[in-house]
Amino acid sequence: TWHLKKIPQIVSGRTFSLDSPKFEAKPKLELNSVCGIECQRKLPVPSLSDLKDLLSYETVFENGTRTLTEVSVLGPVLDPAGNTTTRRSPRKKRQIYGTDSRFSIYDKRFMTNFPFNTAVKISTGCSGVLISPKHVLTAAHCLHNGKDYVKGSKRLRVGLMRTKSRGDGRKQRRSGRKQGTSDGMPSFQWTRVKSTHIPKGWFKGVSGDIALDYDYAVLELKRPHKRKYMELGISPTIKMMPGSMIHFSGFDNDRSGQLVYRFCSISDESNDLFYQYCDAEPGSTGSGVYLRLKEPNKKKWKRKIIAVFSGHQWVDVNGEQQDYNVAVRITPLKYAQICFWIHGNDETCTQG
Repeated sequence: TWHLKKIPQIVSGRTFSLDSPKFEAKPKLELNSVCGIECQRKLPVPSLSDLKDLLSYETVFENGTRTLTEVSVLGPVLDPAGNTTTRRSPRKKRQIYGTDSRFSIYDKRFMTNFPFNTAVKISTGCSGVLISPKHVLTAAHCLHNGKDYVKGSKRLRVGLMRTKSRGDGRKQRRSGRKQGTSDGMPSFQWTRVKSTHIPKGWFKGVSGDIALDYDYAVLELKRPHKRKYMELGISPTIKMMPGSMIHFSGFDNDRSGQLVYRFCSISDESNDLFYQYCDAEPGSTGSGVYLRLKEPNKKKWKRKIIAVFSGHQWVDVNGEQQDYNVAVRITPLKYAQICFWIHGNDETCTQG
């Protein structure tokens, strides 16, 4: 069951203008973090002043201007100690672990319907997920490498899936431009991004080469879409998930033009990260990781986003380097922040 939790409040303070970014960074497909699972568990609980710093955020607008907004955190800041389940997992390697268990979605009825239609493509080469009529959740490193915004993120676009209609082929021949792929494969309706929000914790985490707990970003679209989107949920612990299973869909680079779905069980977790062996290749980074649980006091089931797929990482486990595919959990604080970015106020974000 989805459990309602009282959410801390994120209240915005002063906003400062910053110099415009250079937009010259090269995107990194694989991230290295020296702070592994044991290291994560030993990290001190952030103080209120730390949280203010980590959850303050940069906003980049489509004209290239940039601001920094300070925030305050009010209400219950939950002790993260009760937010994990200790679990051991065998040593494995590679982004595809053993037999490739990914599914390419070809059927138009699935591709253009919920939940698969919530998956979007980011013009920098990543994936994302629709979380409101105007907002997309993705990974921060798809836009920023920790020092500068990546090339192409100044004119950022989001591709919403559509299947090619019969008329597309005629239009394509007339215009001489390639608009889509073969029948049954998705093409994209591209929408410009109005603004981008990235938490300050991402910049601090990367520059200090520590855990990538803040590898998430929200894009505001210039025009709203009319599709069904996926709501946010608070990430439960492994033991509270049916079969410890998670699901996500994205656009893996090795299956060009295809929507790729996968599910797997989580192997381990820290307060902010899920460590798992879901088969994934670059391109699926930024996908929304979701669960399907029952609504409280109802018989209805509901899917919600509980993490953002960050990608393949090498982490330190028992003094050895081990690789995982890692997802950033939606904690109550991150829920409050993302909800604030969507609605522009904290009043609608009190229950998660």
